[in-house]
Amino acid sequence: MNIMGDREGGEMDRQSAGGMNHPVLRVMVIDDSKTIRRSAEALLMREGFEVITAQDGYEALGLIVRHRPDLVFVDIMMPRLDGYQTCALIKRHPDFRHIPVILLSSKDGLFDRARGRLVGSERYLTKPFTREELLEAVSEFAGVTPGPVTGGVQ
Repeated sequence: MNIMGDREGGEMDRQSAGGMNHPVLRVMVIDDSKTIRRSAEALLMREGFEVITAQDGYEALGLIVRHRPDLVFVDIMMPRLDGYQTCALIKRHPDFRHIPVILLSSKDGLFDRARGRLVGSERYLTKPFTREELLEAVSEFAGVTPGPVTGGVQ
């Protein structure tokens, strides 16, 4: 688990990498694949975002309460608590239902996308996703502009 910064008392001033006093987007990546977590984390951190990672839904729920992310990416197929269940729990909680949840999956079926909408996800990204797709999703739901596009996350 990698948590950038500490939020004692639940809140703190977030600063950008340049030290300016304005909010830095806090993004959570939940995936049982260490490769996906680390790749997404590195990409997002390079763009100046604060990143919190979790390997499954159970671990993520506690981190969401503690760190209150602005955006959540969650893999669908995970042990213990899958992405659909994790998304549904986030969206049912009055303090967290406003957080955009983007589902990640290697499956690209209509049924999977529809089920994602039913549990409250805002978007569905198919793995492997590109750097551009990941940053476009962040931009769409967090109102930030991604940097120049190069390379990809596999």
